[in-house]
Amino acid sequence: QVHIVASGGGLVQPGGSLRLSCACADCGAMFRFAGVNYYRQAPGQQREMVANMTNDESTIYGDFVKGRFSISRDNPKRTVSLQMNSLTAEDTAVYYCMIGGVWGQGTQVTVSS
Repeated sequence: QVHIVASGGGLVQPGGSLRLSCACADCGAMFRFAGVNYYRQAPGQQREMVANMTNDESTIYGDFVKGRFSISRDNPKRTVSLQMNSLTAEDTAVYYCMIGGVWGQGTQVTVSS
């Protein structure tokens, strides 16, 4: 059974930055073949895709990202990260990573002054 541990998140002022990470220590060799994703869900809203990276590091971002976020992966460490810059209140949500179809636990991101 795969366990994914999420870290990062918290409270940040508008215009600030945060970095989210997910680690999958027991993914084994599968990790480098897996697609990795971040999704988010704001209160009362549907979950939406933030960023996707394939195993060959092709990326897709949600339209709302507008160049502010960057997804990355470290295959030897079996981690995926989401660097978020120029955050606004509209980015407030619970953020979830997904590695190879397995969800990590959500982490709260709150953007507020």
